[in-house]
Amino acid sequence: MKKFLVTVLILAVLGGSGYAVWRYMGPGKSESSDANNVVFVDAVSMIAGLEGGTGLNNRYNGVIEPQETWKVEQSQDQKVEEVYVQVGQTVKAGQKLFKYDTTEAQNSLAQAEIDLERTANDIENTKAQIEELKIAQSKAGAEEQLNYTIEIQTAENTVKRTEYEQKSKKVEMEQLKKTINSSVVTSEIDGVVKTINTDSSKIDAYTGEPDPLITILATGDYRVKGTVNEQNVQSLMLGSRVIVHSRVNEDQIWRGTLDSIDMEAASSNQTDTYASNQSGNTNSSTYPFYVVLDDDEGLMLGQHVYIEMDTGQMEAKSGLWLPSYYIVQEEGSAPYVWAANEKEKLEKRELTLGEYDEEMDQYEILDGLTAGDYITYPSQGLEEGMPITHNFDEATFGMDNSDDDLNLDDPDMVNEIYDDNFDDFLATGYDATMPDASMADAVPDDIIEGDLADEGELSDDQFLNEGGSVDIGAGNVGIIGGFDGGL
Repeated sequence: MKKFLVTVLILAVLGGSGYAVWRYMGPGKSESSDANNVVFVDAVSMIAGLEGGTGLNNRYNGVIEPQETWKVEQSQDQKVEEVYVQVGQTVKAGQKLFKYDTTEAQNSLAQAEIDLERTANDIENTKAQIEELKIAQSKAGAEEQLNYTIEIQTAENTVKRTEYEQKSKKVEMEQLKKTINSSVVTSEIDGVVKTINTDSSKIDAYTGEPDPLITILATGDYRVKGTVNEQNVQSLMLGSRVIVHSRVNEDQIWRGTLDSIDMEAASSNQTDTYASNQSGNTNSSTYPFYVVLDDDEGLMLGQHVYIEMDTGQMEAKSGLWLPSYYIVQEEGSAPYVWAANEKEKLEKRELTLGEYDEEMDQYEILDGLTAGDYITYPSQGLEEGMPITHNFDEATFGMDNSDDDLNLDDPDMVNEIYDDNFDDFLATGYDATMPDASMADAVPDDIIEGDLADEGELSDDQFLNEGGSVDIGAGNVGIIGGFDGGL
């Protein structure tokens, strides 16, 4: 399972380094040795998940919610007479929630009782009439026998119809009694009242159905509700193990299992985008998925968290381990990677490999590469001597944002970053933070707007300086053209 999940992550690499090579070399130039072709490289520390890096795992936003949510639907043919609870109130199983108005049902029951008594009398009178007809028939002549027979049969049919009407009326009365007796609705679970909707005309925007009258969040065990966009939903597998990270303390984690993905509850986000002095709209559908936790100790209802697939990244390993797809192994030659040298040029770097982790599809690097080196994905057209440039990554932004290649104070450069690859930027669903508030000035104003994670009382600079993340529709600031970044 872990090996499969790791293999899926190759797509992220192809969308990152591979895309970068294509973006700057262009179609039809992959085999050119033109020194102007630029190759993007990623920090080994980030790829390997070292020094604060997250490796190649997608992260998804999540929120803690109850294991069970009970929605009480209002009967369409009944009116609510009285509600006994309020939003935010804690209730116990069996506690009264509301009462239906039974005035109409009681009136109908009274009328049904009268009708039932009438049918009983009608049946009794008709049967007596049949007996009289039979006596008269026995005394009548042959020429009158047929008429009496017809009258008797008609009367008998009347009895049958009335008896059927009587049975139907009894069923109706039982239903009315049941309605009256069940007019007071009680809670089936212990929980907290989340919503009360007494307006039966209010319709859910997604389902088209009326909103539930009362929604109760169960107390007790929690689960995690995450969201995944349409680009990444196919990479999730039911039954996969996941890791849940605290947003406040990266080292605080919980483990669980991916329990379900609700493909019927898609929502569509439309985001105004900004790129190189032009604007447009990007649509992306997102789907909710749910994680059942092994243990929810320390979590709070409504707490926001990060979710990532458990590919063994939390299991401590000594040494440096690299995904196999970065390593070129050709028959008759030593294994190597495409790395940046001290002159910021691309070179083949020979490696000495150690153990191979089949489950994680990783090789231990004994010699030839360090966590401080930079490498790229081995795609077609790479040649030694090509100039390199660094992808934006958390390590780079966290250490130094004054480098010429990372001049975030230059709006033109920032705008160029967003140019052409903004759909990929928005579609990833990653979440990252800006560790330095000074970077906020370089991001276009129509990107940093009202989506500051409900921190409305803080200015943009204050929010970013405290490590807040900037949401952009389905994606968040943190991915550029599919790259694992930290902008």
